[in-house]
Amino acid sequence: MITYSFLQHYWWLVISLLGGILVFLLFVQGANTMIFSIGKTAEERRLVINSTGRKWEFTFTTLVTFGGAFFASFPLFYSTSFGGAYWLWMLILFSFVIQAVSYEFQNKMGNFLGARTFQVCLVINGVVGPLLLGGAVATFFDGSNFVVDKMNITDSLQPVISRWANGSCGLDALLDIYNVIFGVAVLFLARTLGLLYMINNIDDETLRGRMRRSLLWNAGAFLVFFLIFFVHVLLKDGYAYNAAGVIAMEPMKYLHNLLGQPLVLAILLIGVVMLLLGIVLTLMRPSFVKGVWCSGIGTVVAVTALFLMAGWNNTAYYPSNADLQSSLTITNSCSSEFTLQTMAVVSLLVPFVIAYIYYAWRSIDSRKLSREELKGGDVY
Repeated sequence: MITYSFLQHYWWLVISLLGGILVFLLFVQGANTMIFSIGKTAEERRLVINSTGRKWEFTFTTLVTFGGAFFASFPLFYSTSFGGAYWLWMLILFSFVIQAVSYEFQNKMGNFLGARTFQVCLVINGVVGPLLLGGAVATFFDGSNFVVDKMNITDSLQPVISRWANGSCGLDALLDIYNVIFGVAVLFLARTLGLLYMINNIDDETLRGRMRRSLLWNAGAFLVFFLIFFVHVLLKDGYAYNAAGVIAMEPMKYLHNLLGQPLVLAILLIGVVMLLLGIVLTLMRPSFVKGVWCSGIGTVVAVTALFLMAGWNNTAYYPSNADLQSSLTITNSCSSEFTLQTMAVVSLLVPFVIAYIYYAWRSIDSRKLSREELKGGDVY
């Protein structure tokens, strides 16, 4: 029999998987940060832009789906974070808006700003998007400043049950050094995946050589920043709750979550090994161009495990630093049992959606991008 608790854990798994896919698809943003460092000429820059321009819709759609799934399954998180930390989320969304505009208008007739202006906007999106998304996700471990009072729903003048405890509206997340460190780690991961993707997608040996040289130090920077954050998380006090829903601090809670959930630990290790394997093979074998698939799948798996570590095993996935008992868990912030059951049926369509994405991806990448293809009409 499917219980309410099972549905809560199931939907956190769905959210975790979407989060993993989103982080992988940030390779578009990562590649865009290197438009000028990889592309030394106008033609080479157009190769980079057209490579990522084929896939940017996947990233934006997944971001919207991630937010929509959170709204449907854990509405209290949606209202608390998206409603309270709106400046943080607005900056993230605005960076994606300028990305869409930049792709479409940089080479349009009548563009009085010039193509370079929009290329700079793509670089801005490439830096701001992963950095702020990483900082936002880090608050799942380090907490945010909000207060939840469900009795406020009876207030006819201001029926708002959650509010931010200060006037920063989410920007205070960037004042926590570990949130910034994780944001930087996500940025370098996006750059690493972007390089792996372009090595596979662009058929140009000059650019591939340049990208392989950049891959080593970008991957190294990612590992350094990620390990600093990960060790911090394993050693810090975590936010546990009991059967009555009372939140309490527990020493090394996230380490206990991994040790107490061998499956999650195994998933994390498999993901990390696959991520590193794709990078190492690309660096060690000059003819190997498929590292993005090994590292991409590894990224999805590893990030999914991190989300599970934050929300399963009686852990508050969105801790409150302003009021400990306001912290959000999968039990106190979820939708009704009926809603979760109904959406669970709808979620059975997800494999078909993934199959369509796979088909569309293969169709778009049926031919490698080359300098000759830039002479065609359907390019950015």
